[in-house]
Amino acid sequence: MAAQLSAVLTRQRRQHRLVLATPILLGLGVVLLWELVARTGAVSPFFLPAPSRIVARLFADVSSTMLLRPAAITLIEAMLGSLLGTVIAFPLGYIIARNRWAAAGLQPYVAASQAMPAVALAPLLVIWVGYGLLPIVLLCALLVFFPILLGTMLGLRTIDPDFLDAARLDGAFGWRLLWHIEVPLALPSLLTGLRNGFTLSITGAVVGEFVMGGTGLGMIVSVQGNSADTTGLFASLLVLALLAVGMYSLLRAVERVLSTERPTVRSRFAPLLPAADLSRPKEPR
Repeated sequence: MAAQLSAVLTRQRRQHRLVLATPILLGLGVVLLWELVARTGAVSPFFLPAPSRIVARLFADVSSTMLLRPAAITLIEAMLGSLLGTVIAFPLGYIIARNRWAAAGLQPYVAASQAMPAVALAPLLVIWVGYGLLPIVLLCALLVFFPILLGTMLGLRTIDPDFLDAARLDGAFGWRLLWHIEVPLALPSLLTGLRNGFTLSITGAVVGEFVMGGTGLGMIVSVQGNSADTTGLFASLLVLALLAVGMYSLLRAVERVLSTERPTVRSRFAPLLPAADLSRPKEPR
C-alpha cells in the first residue's frame, strides 16, 4: 500500500512539473515557428519581423532608456488606477452582497456601466478633469473596478451562512466579523478579482494615453504605429506584455502566500501514508 501511494506521489510531482513547463515549451515552439517563417521570407519583415530582430531592438531601446521611463510612467498610472478602483469596489461590493436593497438598486447600473467602452469615456474625462495624470488614472480605475467588484460579491455571497451564524453566537459583529471571518473565507475570490483587475489596468493606461496623451508606453506605441515602425511596435508591445505578466505573477504569488489552505500533493495523500514514508529520508542504495 505504501509503495503504491509513493508511486502516486511521484507521478503527481512529475505531472506538476510538466504543467509548469507547458507554457514555456508552448512559447518556445511559437517563437521558433515565427522565426522560421520570418527567416524563409514567407512573410515580409515589414509585416512580421523576426523575433530575433524584435529582441535586438528591445535591448537597444532599453539600453538607450527609450522605453524605461515610459514603461515606469505607464506602470505608475496603472497602479494608481488599480488602487483607486480597489478602494471603491471593495466597500461597494460588500454593500451589494450584504444588502438586498442595495443589490436591487445598484446592480443594474453597475452592469450598464460595463457596456460603455473605455475609448468613449476618455473624451468625457478630458472634458471633466482636463489632461494629465488624473484622467488616465480614472480610466484605469473604471476598468479595474468591475472585476474587483464581482470578485468581492462572489466571495461574500458564497460564504456558508452557518459560519456567520456561529461567529455571531461567539460575539463577532461588525468589523470583527468582517476581518476575522468574512475576509478570510472570501479571500480566494477577492484575490482573483484583484488579479484580473490589476492586469486590466495596463490596458486602461495605454488606452488613456492613446486618447488623452501622455508620456508613457501608449504614446510610444502610437508614434511607432503612425511611422510604420513594425519592429519597434512589437518591442513596445512586448514590454507591455511583460508589465501585465509581472503584475499578474506578483498577485498570484501573494495569493499563494495568503491561501494557506491550498492543497498540495503531500497534504492530499498524507493521511494515507505511514509516518515513516513521509518523514524518514530514503536509505541510499
